[in-house]
Amino acid sequence: MDIKKFFGIKNHNEKIYTPEMLLALNSVDKKRIKSMTIELSKTAANLTKKDIGTWRQAWQMAVNPENPQRRRLYEVYTDVCIDLHLSGCIGQREGMVLQKAFKLVDKNLKENRELSELFETEWFKDFVKLTLDSRYWGHSLIQFGDIISVMGKMQFENVELVPRDHVIPEFGVITKEAGDEPNKGISFRTGKISEWCIEAGKPYDLGLLLKCSPNAISKKNMLAFWDGFGEIFGMPVRIGKTTSRDAKEIAKIEDMLRSMGAEAWGLFPEGTTIEFLESSRGDAFNVYDQRVSRANSEISKCILNQTMTIDEGASLSQSQVHLKIFENVVEADADFVRDIINNRLLPFMAMHGFPVENYRFEWDNSIDYTPDQMRSIEQMLISGGYEIDPQYFIDKYNVTITGKTEKPAANFFE
Repeated sequence: MDIKKFFGIKNHNEKIYTPEMLLALNSVDKKRIKSMTIELSKTAANLTKKDIGTWRQAWQMAVNPENPQRRRLYEVYTDVCIDLHLSGCIGQREGMVLQKAFKLVDKNLKENRELSELFETEWFKDFVKLTLDSRYWGHSLIQFGDIISVMGKMQFENVELVPRDHVIPEFGVITKEAGDEPNKGISFRTGKISEWCIEAGKPYDLGLLLKCSPNAISKKNMLAFWDGFGEIFGMPVRIGKTTSRDAKEIAKIEDMLRSMGAEAWGLFPEGTTIEFLESSRGDAFNVYDQRVSRANSEISKCILNQTMTIDEGASLSQSQVHLKIFENVVEADADFVRDIINNRLLPFMAMHGFPVENYRFEWDNSIDYTPDQMRSIEQMLISGGYEIDPQYFIDKYNVTITGKTEKPAANFFE
């Protein structure tokens, strides 16, 4: 989508296009309607110090029923996302979904390998990543680029996120300027824009970062306080005493004290005493490190629903319970992605001419079995007297089956 033309912004001697004129564009012009990020007024992120008050005020602005503004909240999110523990939790959770195998199947659940390979592309991986990001950032509007041909196969040129500052999902509009009121926006759920974008997440969803922000902010500030503590009490204080009243001698002693570092030495006038005053304060660990640890564990509980898959565990039995909880979270994310692909992406692709009609996207969980596990399952099915289509073994092992063996089925793997 050429946003400049959509909003009627004139560029040199270029013709002005109103929304009404855009709706009448033919199929040739339709190819020009693609990049929804062009000409959106991007502003630098506000990197000023954030505190709990900033977060609460931004939250209040985001839930304003008449004029919801998420820009301040997204600034808080951007600030807290530099937290390494939070980044690690999100990366662990998303990575488990991104590395899962998948397949396109027909109504009989038979895979169409050619269509499955259609999704082994960069644009699809970007789409899944942006869809998963909506779990943390809330509603996300994803826009698609031109349809191109690569090695004779159709695919989208790129997939991008429409800048969140310009999207008001509660009203289903995009605004030219971040912070504009909803009545100044253009609908992305109707007209030409809707033909090149897909929504991920609920319109009123503000994401899990809303819950993580207070602890991430507190942790960042606590680490800054700890740095300050280290500067004041971490090193011994050097004290120089002299009986000299000569300003030059005093200045010389000051320079020597200031430059005393590794392998330091000094030559001082007679009557000068040098002392190193060690700090006796020993509660920094309890005051700062414990608060940082608590913030990390709270973030882990919010993102991963447990702590032991990213932190140190206490026992094997406990870690197994936590792993099961984490696997449930990953499966919920996988279901979320699968539903969006089946209910939104595949109809969207069929509308643009991709040959995916009457097919469904499914995660290929069989790929998660080890070779020994797969062998045991196959042996159990064969020895149990079940009839298995020889095509299964032909497709899986790339072997030619010409007939049945006289060897008993129970000894098939011997």
